[in-house]
Amino acid sequence: MLNKKKIVNDPVYGFINIQYEIIFDLLSHPWFQRLRNIKQCAMTHLVYPGAMHTRFQHALGATHLMSLAIETLRSKGNEITETEAEAVTVAILLHDIGHGPFSHALENYIIEDVHHETISALIMDKLNQEFNGKLTMAIDIFNDRYPKRFLHQLVSSQLDLDRMDYLNRDSFFTGVSEGVISYDRILKMLNVANDRIVVEEKGIYSVEKFIIARRLMYWQVYLHKSVIAGETMLFKVLKRAKELALRGVELFATPSFKLFLYNRIAHARFLSDEIYLDHFVKLDDHDINTCIKIWADHDDKILSYLCKSLISRKLYRVEIQKEPIGITRIEEIKRQVKQYFDISDEEVHYFVFTDMISNSAYKKVDSIEILRKDGSVIDLTDASDNFNIEALAKTVEKYYLCSVKI
Repeated sequence: MLNKKKIVNDPVYGFINIQYEIIFDLLSHPWFQRLRNIKQCAMTHLVYPGAMHTRFQHALGATHLMSLAIETLRSKGNEITETEAEAVTVAILLHDIGHGPFSHALENYIIEDVHHETISALIMDKLNQEFNGKLTMAIDIFNDRYPKRFLHQLVSSQLDLDRMDYLNRDSFFTGVSEGVISYDRILKMLNVANDRIVVEEKGIYSVEKFIIARRLMYWQVYLHKSVIAGETMLFKVLKRAKELALRGVELFATPSFKLFLYNRIAHARFLSDEIYLDHFVKLDDHDINTCIKIWADHDDKILSYLCKSLISRKLYRVEIQKEPIGITRIEEIKRQVKQYFDISDEEVHYFVFTDMISNSAYKKVDSIEILRKDGSVIDLTDASDNFNIEALAKTVEKYYLCSVKI
């Protein structure tokens, strides 16, 4: 019989164990192997060249952190059966399996109004059929239907193992040290009170650092102006391609991508016919990259220009500020661009546009709770003597202007 309890050498955590046979089987499944070809941080490598790590690596890392969390919670007298431990490990392994090409960057662009969590749930249901119901408890935990609610919090909350791994991993591969967190100490401070995950009081400073690190990583990495430039250019490439495709213009596309390119597929339609999910799970970054290379030589000058610019990293100029961009300034830039490229009013949005970004490091709605020495539980903002934590609970909004360089 094949030994399925393997050891994997991870660059972030060192050697990690695959503890359950079902984890090995899921890792080996083509739908999960697809995640090897989906970058974790989309276009971030345009700024930080080392950020080429994948959703596959992230899922493995989060699975490793889950095993550490379970070990800690059990050591403090919290009952987690072996079946529950396996199920919650499966849930964290599969939490991102519904991501499409370039992760969040193209979410809602290939399929309209369908988030990756919805697709993850659909894929898990199909896998459950294939695995003869062995994923039922994992799916219940993932969807927050399992009686022990704290297990769901380990998978999805403001202090879940997904966030812990991506902060660790993204800071490691980008080289941005501001994202480094004391994940090992946070895990050791976890406990359960009133069926909720809590952090023991002496771990509060590590949690504060976790929240601040998340805020800094958003401004410095995920919302870096050149990352925004790369991702918005990718949006515009796909938008232009879809516009041409729906007009009947012939475009190269891989077979599965062609289905989505030449059809408007929104939430209801995607859920109503299994053919769309069957083709979605065949998509990865390679489909999009290949098309961009081919489209760079297309007759449509807008599509061609955007693809060539993306390939050669001639990105939009991005200006970010706290106040909305002045309309007079936008119109003047549009006038210059229309004249330079000889394009219409309807087409200028591919070259000049504005939008908004926001950063919310901590939300009180699904709060992080601190377990005090007297057994009482309070919100992090009430327990902390760091005034910045209260401030970080407020959403910061900024406005940006994108325009081509002429």
